[in-house]
Amino acid sequence: MTSQALYRKWRPQTWDEVVSQEHIVRILKNAIRSDRVGHAYLFSGPRGTGKTTIARILARAVNCLDSDLGARPCDHCSNCIAMNEGRFLDIMEIDAASNTSVDDVRDLRDKINFSPTQGRMKVYIIDEVHMLSTAAFNALLKTLEEPPSHAMFILATTEIHKIPATVLSRCQHHEFRRIPVTDIVQWLQKICAEEKIDAHPDALTLIARQATGAMRDAISMLDQLSSNGEKITLQTAQNTLGVAANQAVIDLIGSITEYNTAEGLSALHKALDSGSDSRQLARQVVDYLRQLLILRLGTNESLEISSENRALMQQQCQKISTDRLVNMIRLFNQAAVDSRVGWHPGLNLELALAESCVEEKPVQVVEKLIEKIAAKKPEEFIAVDDDLEETEDQPLKVIIKKGQIPDPTVTKEEIERNWSKVRALIKQHDAILDATLNHAKLLYVRDGVLYLGFPREMIKNKVEENRKSLLWTSAAISNILGKSVGVSLTILRKRSAVADSSAGPLVDAALQMGGKLVIQK
Repeated sequence: MTSQALYRKWRPQTWDEVVSQEHIVRILKNAIRSDRVGHAYLFSGPRGTGKTTIARILARAVNCLDSDLGARPCDHCSNCIAMNEGRFLDIMEIDAASNTSVDDVRDLRDKINFSPTQGRMKVYIIDEVHMLSTAAFNALLKTLEEPPSHAMFILATTEIHKIPATVLSRCQHHEFRRIPVTDIVQWLQKICAEEKIDAHPDALTLIARQATGAMRDAISMLDQLSSNGEKITLQTAQNTLGVAANQAVIDLIGSITEYNTAEGLSALHKALDSGSDSRQLARQVVDYLRQLLILRLGTNESLEISSENRALMQQQCQKISTDRLVNMIRLFNQAAVDSRVGWHPGLNLELALAESCVEEKPVQVVEKLIEKIAAKKPEEFIAVDDDLEETEDQPLKVIIKKGQIPDPTVTKEEIERNWSKVRALIKQHDAILDATLNHAKLLYVRDGVLYLGFPREMIKNKVEENRKSLLWTSAAISNILGKSVGVSLTILRKRSAVADSSAGPLVDAALQMGGKLVIQK
């Protein structure tokens, strides 16, 4: 005969036994105490956080016969005993994954009008409700909005984004949170004490971390490890769960901080050869890097690490910039995702390691580049007649008719208002130039010079090669506005600050020289 799984045996039966969902328990207990229970509830959140458990407790509470409303469920009345023994007919649990069709919902809708046989309320608990089809949801709407006075719905889902808004608006929605590691450890310690399981505290902490906030997962792992009949040590837990030793992760990150690819690969292969799962190892690396990032940002109160590890991590995070840490987290997180479909278990980790060990090129702060450019020969306006002089020193070429000086009073808004007139004048002279300007973007105006941005260098070069085209553009704008306006061309970048009118041509030149914008706070 098979024994009952620990997670079923230790499923909470009363409100006080529910772990780390106080915000939901408090609301539901008050609703029962004041006899103001809703007709439809929607519980959402990660797996193993107590959605079905609380749904069952709520169903038992509304059918409990105890005269003290605040004590429901009492576990002593005839209804509570019948519910605990599984012979209460008025609580129905429906698996939406197996009953997805509209016919299943219609059958439920036809039966819901019958009065309860034993209890006060007929309660329908629909688990994984997001699996219902669109037609099934539509068939449920009217019943969900105005059910009979003796009927109550409790819907549970792990994917709230798949629930139609029409269903959400008809239910009281409660969001379940992941359970903290400390709360999981305390509950596991209680189970170990009652079940006579000998487990080391470090092993329980490891189990709690691997559960990622799901109590059911943690109890299932404890049940698995307890089957050995021996003391559950940290080493046993690591070997059984396929988790790398914490030192292996520390060694791997230490090698990356020193840009030592050889040592990093050695630590990685050693962890994989010892039986660690590649996806699990990637998750451990991401979790460790996340802790480093939190330490780096200075908000470390929520970290549950020893003082010894904290000191080591403080040293490591001082050697890695915040940008590099963020990039490493992205790389190893992607490795954890890609390992599911990769043909080689360690390949994605090796790629992430190799990319993380690429030395960063020194970041050129824009302000320094501006000083460097400003120290060169000042930007001159190229006087244009029939020929253009090309000057190597100039970061940007400004085109204007010979003998004219750009009018600094010209604004971008003024040009935008008259741009259609400018284009019409250019089209009369050169239709090809007018078509090319369809790709141009009016970036900004500074000191009487209009800066036009093109999406590709090829188009920009094509305009610059036809030297008279630039002159005609400048002349057409000057003619329409009655003010002298210079023209300069640049290339648009996707997330560049060149388009920002506060940047200016010096910043554009700095970016073209390989600089990078750095926001200094």
